[in-house]
Amino acid sequence: MTFSAEDFAKALEAHDYDFQVGSTVRGTVISFANDGATIDIGGKSSAFLPIREAAVRAVASFEGILEPGVEYSFQVIRDQDADGQVLLSIRKLQLQQLWRRLAEQSEAGAVMEVKVTGFNKGGVTVDVEGLRGFVPRSHIGRTYEDLSEAVGQRLTVGFLEVNPAANKLVMSARMAARSQMMSTLALGQLIDGTVASLKPFGAFVEFDGISGLLHIKQISKNYVDSLPAVLKVGQPIKAVVVALDPERNRISLSTKVLEKYPGEVIKEAEAVFADAENRLADVSRMLNDSEA
Repeated sequence: MTFSAEDFAKALEAHDYDFQVGSTVRGTVISFANDGATIDIGGKSSAFLPIREAAVRAVASFEGILEPGVEYSFQVIRDQDADGQVLLSIRKLQLQQLWRRLAEQSEAGAVMEVKVTGFNKGGVTVDVEGLRGFVPRSHIGRTYEDLSEAVGQRLTVGFLEVNPAANKLVMSARMAARSQMMSTLALGQLIDGTVASLKPFGAFVEFDGISGLLHIKQISKNYVDSLPAVLKVGQPIKAVVVALDPERNRISLSTKVLEKYPGEVIKEAEAVFADAENRLADVSRMLNDSEA
């Protein structure tokens, strides 16, 4: 069988180039079937919306999603077949909108509540409005001997990575806790914590599920020659919030503002911490003295 120039021209005429894959079209719902819906998009034949493409979350019917005779927006996911029928999706459009909204929330430093749906060696998977998100084990914010115990629980999380091109959504409960806690902290506030780790530049202090940095220059008004000689990991400590950086999620602490004389924390740390509440009367003096 030969394909003449006239046949080719007719084929071109029959093909509607407005309905290309990835394009957005408007269409009216004509009828429903178990596996999908027939949509009128103004072409030479009707388009079809598979039920699996009706929403981001899997649905069993179109009830509450589409109504006959009503016009909706769709994305073309398959060009015209031999019968001229186009395949449509609402799910694709919703996913684009969802990723865009999540990116905006990430930029704004927002937090949200999600449900844990599964786990692996590296962390837990969560349901983010129908998308699969991942929370690394180090960012869950609580300790589980067996991560299976987390399945079904709800976590408040912030965003570590939003990458629609790679279909990658990484969340952090630890970041969310820190962000929420940051909003409740104030300069001059006394915190009750525990020394979590020692570094050459200072100590990280954990309190209320988050951590702050006690820089070595903020420990005492006297020079600290050896940090391990003054502080120990696991040691209870009281310190004053002297700087907050919400953009970088940083909390700076000081114990030197609690000293009655230079070197008191080095010599009598326990006595300083025990009397810390009584030493907060002049907050402005403390903040001035806390300058490095």
